[in-house]
Amino acid sequence: MAKTSFFRNQNAERSLKWASWLSVLVSLFVLAFKSLAYLQTHSQAIFSDALESTVNVVASLVAVWIIHESSVPADDQHPYGHGKLEYFSAAFEGGLICFAAIMIIVKSIQAMILKQPIENFESGFLLSTLASLMNLSLGLYLRFIGKKYHSAAMSSSGTHVLSDLWTTAGSFIGLGFVWLTGFLWVDATVAILMAFYLLYAGYKVVRLAFGGLLDEYDESSLKLLADAIEKNRVPGIIDIHQTRMIRAGRFHHIDAHLVVPEFWKIGEANPNINEFENNVVASYPLEGEIAFHLDPCFKLYCSQCDLEHCPVRMHKFTKREIVTAHTLVRKSLIPDLTPNSGIKSYV
Repeated sequence: MAKTSFFRNQNAERSLKWASWLSVLVSLFVLAFKSLAYLQTHSQAIFSDALESTVNVVASLVAVWIIHESSVPADDQHPYGHGKLEYFSAAFEGGLICFAAIMIIVKSIQAMILKQPIENFESGFLLSTLASLMNLSLGLYLRFIGKKYHSAAMSSSGTHVLSDLWTTAGSFIGLGFVWLTGFLWVDATVAILMAFYLLYAGYKVVRLAFGGLLDEYDESSLKLLADAIEKNRVPGIIDIHQTRMIRAGRFHHIDAHLVVPEFWKIGEANPNINEFENNVVASYPLEGEIAFHLDPCFKLYCSQCDLEHCPVRMHKFTKREIVTAHTLVRKSLIPDLTPNSGIKSYV
């Protein structure tokens, strides 16, 4: 097995910490505007919008702590680092969204029964519009930072903030109908519909977080790895398969089986493999480490092996297979080499 460590990206850590504090500041301003809009109008749709912004503030505070803790380097007790905390942050945020949705439904039903009047339509529209513009700018920025530095916590925060725009749009629609028709039940009904949307949005955030915690198949990361491998592939790197990836935020631990010519001795193979690893590391845009388990070819890969002057070749080279996300995770062509398999091992 060969192993190479990635360098940590200090720029990524600084950018993520700055974005997390900016999220707290903007979320507080947005909450203030929406709370004032609710106090001016007593609209249940705007109350729903303000409650959603309360979730944003709590989630952004949690994200500040998570971003700081997840950047702590790996140690003896945490050999894969602390990046998985980002998925806990995303799951917590999704749970808060669902809780807010339930509270909105309860409050809206109460308002529908009591038939509370709505006032100061113009103030409500103006304040909500200002809050929406701030949320739009913040959400796009958080999504950009999360995607650039592969931060699950920041990406989920950006998605959550942008989903808040839909609740604001719903509050506008509710206020508009009440202003035009005078039917107070429309406002509460719109708030309930917004709550069901938030339940769905919260479920999606939690689902993605669980996928990260369970190291679910991540095609986007595998595509990046396949591109880095294919870019630096040299003769003798015959095949890579059975790739597994432990994702801890933007830090990834990758292990895979690497097929090399069976006549290569360890002393000869290691320099070639180490150089290949270092080149892959330089091309892979994420942080972490990669470990290769070396497998001899057993003359089963001759048709796709472009190594010249191979003394054990059984078949003519025809075409080298392109490394893709799909080929990285497939199983080996090499048969089982357990003691009862009847296959002789050359290792």
